[in-house]
Amino acid sequence: MKNIQIWVAAGAFVMLTAGSCSSDFLDLAPISQQNSNNFYKTAEDMGNALTAVYGSLQYSGQYYSSMHVMGDLRSDNTEITNPNAGADLQAIDNFTNTPVTSISNTTWTGHYQGIQAANIVIEKIEGVAMDATLKARYIGEAKFLRALMYFNLVRIYGDVPLVTKVINNPQEGYSYGRNSTEEVYQQIIADLVAAEASLPYTYAAADAGRATKGAAMALLGKVYLTRKEWTLASQKLKQVIDEAAQTKYKLMPTYAGIFGVAAENNAESIFEVQFKSSSSGEGSPFANQFAPIGSGTAVVSVGNPLGQNIPTAAMNLAYEANDLRKAASMKTSYVLSGKTTEHNYVVKYSATPASNLDGDNNWIVLRYADVLLMYAEVLNEQGFVADGPAFDYLNEIRTRAGLPLKSSTQADPAHRISSQAEFRLAVEQERRVELAFEGHRWFDLLRTGRALEVLADQGIQPHHLLLAIPQSQVDINPGMIAQNPGY
Repeated sequence: MKNIQIWVAAGAFVMLTAGSCSSDFLDLAPISQQNSNNFYKTAEDMGNALTAVYGSLQYSGQYYSSMHVMGDLRSDNTEITNPNAGADLQAIDNFTNTPVTSISNTTWTGHYQGIQAANIVIEKIEGVAMDATLKARYIGEAKFLRALMYFNLVRIYGDVPLVTKVINNPQEGYSYGRNSTEEVYQQIIADLVAAEASLPYTYAAADAGRATKGAAMALLGKVYLTRKEWTLASQKLKQVIDEAAQTKYKLMPTYAGIFGVAAENNAESIFEVQFKSSSSGEGSPFANQFAPIGSGTAVVSVGNPLGQNIPTAAMNLAYEANDLRKAASMKTSYVLSGKTTEHNYVVKYSATPASNLDGDNNWIVLRYADVLLMYAEVLNEQGFVADGPAFDYLNEIRTRAGLPLKSSTQADPAHRISSQAEFRLAVEQERRVELAFEGHRWFDLLRTGRALEVLADQGIQPHHLLLAIPQSQVDINPGMIAQNPGY
């Protein structure tokens, strides 16, 4: 098996066939099912097929671009300050997007191509003679990845087609309409429960980046939290914390130590999308994407600065004085040819790419600080306890950031929490600055029901809580796929 950390092109056959029918429903059908059926014969074949599922996370419609656009640009964390950064991105930023805005289609297609690749592994592996433990692990990895992709889809679009088997030809795709969010969530939960049961806590260094038992637990905890199933969320998130001896998760000593190429797959990381520069399209674009247009080589020394995901003025002000996280997350100016330009930009992904849009930076999907903050939130939802355990988990994050503790007895009102409602806002604030520019803010506001209030001055309307279904999907299969209301 190739090292998943540095090589995700081994299953190129699967990725090619899974995305080859761009005009067909769901873009799922392989070009040649006969070739596909003859391909999966050995454990090595299945390993390559599974690598292709991981590779789909690199698609533009997933973590290469769409997930940070949806997670941050659609929120109050970042914005497009230069129209040259892209009209479609501006539309997402200011809630003027329509069913033909390209990201609607890119996100939909990228996720369903990945789901098709996962379904291929789950379905085809049953007929392959191979070690039973390895087979179970491969299925668990594929189910974790499928669950992650469906979790993204259901939060972005609402009801979506639930496809859990390989689509062999375009005609099969026309039988799929939009399943309810409840049906989709039940499949997500089932996949994560199965993944947790069959995945190991850790891997050897050669397999860094694969889904683990802890990743399945953490994602399942987030799913339960999103569904407001407080008891289940509490149990699962506490399990992640209690099993730290097995998972090896812990907070990194410093916040700055979480990020950067040298820190990838560290002890705080639970799951991250692997990128590798100079590897035939496996590099990440973030260093270029997040550098301000016009900054020349001042922010990123190789390639073009694209001006995407620029921190807002409100984001700059969101940090408390002396918060150690700010300098590791964003800057407010750069110097080019001896001249200082005031301009916010993200520095979490700063690096020197091998070429334009070809960096080594991974994208962290889940990390241990996220789990601690989710658990603090769940404890508070189960019942506010002044200076109870929820405060301990919140303050564990604040302590690393160099900030004063929050309690119910603090003399300073800025650090005093006296009620469940105040604790909710404290967690929201802490998540905003702790997880800044990691694609969480929009989904947090959506989950807590706060998006319409917080983003009111950005022009958000109730129907914007869901992204438009790509118009191409509605046009291709109007009898089965209806547009989201308001578009």
